[in-house]
Amino acid sequence: MVKFMAHQPKLSLIFPAFNEARSIANTIQEAVEYLEKRQITYEIIVSADGKDGTREIVAEWSKTNPRIRGIGSPERCGKGKGIRNAVALATGQWIGFSDADNKTPITEFDKFLPLLEQGTEVGIGSRGSRESSIERPQPWYRRFGSMGFGLFMHVSTGLWGITDTQCGFKFFQADIAHDLFSRQQIDGYMFDVEILYLAKKAGYRLVQVPIRWRDDGDSRLELLSGNIRNVRDVISIRFRNYSTPGVRASQEKMLIP
Repeated sequence: MVKFMAHQPKLSLIFPAFNEARSIANTIQEAVEYLEKRQITYEIIVSADGKDGTREIVAEWSKTNPRIRGIGSPERCGKGKGIRNAVALATGQWIGFSDADNKTPITEFDKFLPLLEQGTEVGIGSRGSRESSIERPQPWYRRFGSMGFGLFMHVSTGLWGITDTQCGFKFFQADIAHDLFSRQQIDGYMFDVEILYLAKKAGYRLVQVPIRWRDDGDSRLELLSGNIRNVRDVISIRFRNYSTPGVRASQEKMLIP
């Protein structure tokens, strides 16, 4: 288990980004104002790929607030890889990520805070619950495609009961996050499915949390080539040999006489 010192932050908040120069400053500002108002000690890690100046904007923030830092590269390495690299650097008691374009307002963390304080291991933001609030839905063709892909994904991975695997608002106890992301291998969008698959295999407790969400109309997924890649990645999750057991699986194995 990871041990925490008094000076370590409560929350490590990760923003994966690809060419988000237009939105990242506002997203960081809202997060800082929210966390300081709630008196939640924090660090913010922006994992930014691209050449539009996002990392440079983050670097300016870092000059006045050392709890903010940026990582990434000019090449597009993938959301999964970006979050994996950020989790490896995170020092908080809780680790989570949210979209850099603020599709889910940071104030929705209010719903996760009591769960994490109670020891919930994995909290999953969900747009599929009756209690969820979709302020601006995706176009009909993306919703239709998501339904078909969701059926394929659930059949392939056995993640029945999880209504929304792809919402970019998830939070973990730190030792759970470090375990899952140390074994996670997919660099692209299907890293969410991989993380939940690993969590289920390890026996971690997952709680789905209805959230407020709004589409910004700026999807970076290419409909044909992107979905072909996603299908390939889902199939690889089902048949990949994850050789290292999870934290709980390791502990249970040690208890066997």
